[in-house]
Amino acid sequence: MLLKKELGVIENSYYEASVVRPPPFAPLADRISADVCVVGGGFAGVSAALELALRGYSVVLLEAQRIGWGASGRNGGQAIVGFGAEGEHAIESQFSAEDARRTWDITVEGLQFLRERIDRYAIHCDYTPGYLNLAVTASKSRVLDAWAQHVMRVYDYPLQWIGPAEIGHWIASDRFHSGVFDTHSGHLHPLKYCLGLGAAARVAGVQIYENSAVYFVQRGDHPVVKTAQGEVVCRFLVLAGNVYMGEYGDDIAPELTARIMPVGTYMIATDPMGKERADALMRQRPAVSDNNFVLDYFRLSADHRLLFGAGDSYSATTPRNLVERIRKRMLGVFPQLADLSVPYAWGGFVDITMNRAPNFGRLDPNIYYLQGFSGHGVALTGMAGKLVAETIAGQAERFDLFSRIKHHAFPGGASMRTPALVLGMLYYRLRDLL
Repeated sequence: MLLKKELGVIENSYYEASVVRPPPFAPLADRISADVCVVGGGFAGVSAALELALRGYSVVLLEAQRIGWGASGRNGGQAIVGFGAEGEHAIESQFSAEDARRTWDITVEGLQFLRERIDRYAIHCDYTPGYLNLAVTASKSRVLDAWAQHVMRVYDYPLQWIGPAEIGHWIASDRFHSGVFDTHSGHLHPLKYCLGLGAAARVAGVQIYENSAVYFVQRGDHPVVKTAQGEVVCRFLVLAGNVYMGEYGDDIAPELTARIMPVGTYMIATDPMGKERADALMRQRPAVSDNNFVLDYFRLSADHRLLFGAGDSYSATTPRNLVERIRKRMLGVFPQLADLSVPYAWGGFVDITMNRAPNFGRLDPNIYYLQGFSGHGVALTGMAGKLVAETIAGQAERFDLFSRIKHHAFPGGASMRTPALVLGMLYYRLRDLL
């Protein structure tokens, strides 16, 4: 696991401040056996462990920190259909229309699956339906409209177009030109949701070990997964650590590390503003993002704060003057919030692939991996866990559909890929500004 200073992690998290964590699970300190070992205690890993336990497998889950410590407990909380325009283009360029439609339908199923889990396990995670995708200019509006028309025509997915004359009824901001509303997508408190899944997995029989970083995997008919104080011998192994496999990633799965890039994403939370004032900002309280390449995203919390994220970092370091920079962008959207202070700021890394499509597959017949959710993981990770559980149980068709998506390594190798990506992102920032 990488050190916090290397990860650009900021720990003043509204999410952490608004939950009561259960006592930590003990670290692994022995040699044990299980049908399946899952590495990673985020959405994907916990989902896979839960689904496998429900199918009768003995499951061990190893988390280097605590459940939900990584991207699953730090993200914007937006549960959105699809893969984003880039990811969808990558899949459509590689697949037949029928297979592309199958991948899309799996993401729609993922939204329903998320809602079913919330209800089934009584997870109190502040789920709110509705997602608003906004364009800041007329030219961006044309791009957004073309995407929306494509989705409605090709995937039969309902969306509502909001023109310039109506946009003021949806959001109290002069920044936006037009938008698209998705009634099926939504948002939630991601850490509450992840901890709820962890509790459900424990009740289902999953053996959970926290503070148990994996440093080596011995492959074979029965892989051996090694931590500092113990090891797990298993029949199947699921790797779901994403960028948080950290400094041991090349020792665990060197084939995977070059396919994903850590991208720092950071958020702030305002003071509570009261329900009436919050409702006046966005009448349906949806999750919101714009369609810039380097986008702003925001939503209202259950206790009437604005949670606002902006300006991802591609340099593996925390941006300077972070709170001031994000607050300035927030006030560019909602200048009427200038009187509110910002008591919370937090962040960490999510993983992206070159083509922004998810990266699932096998390293060996009994070793599976789930990574590359590229900012669309809140709903898709649940389905990823379900698909890998189906595969281990003998139904591999849906998992293999995703494993056919072709991916390329980021250029430049370990030493140059981050500087190359930073230069590329400067180009896209200039495009957004112009």
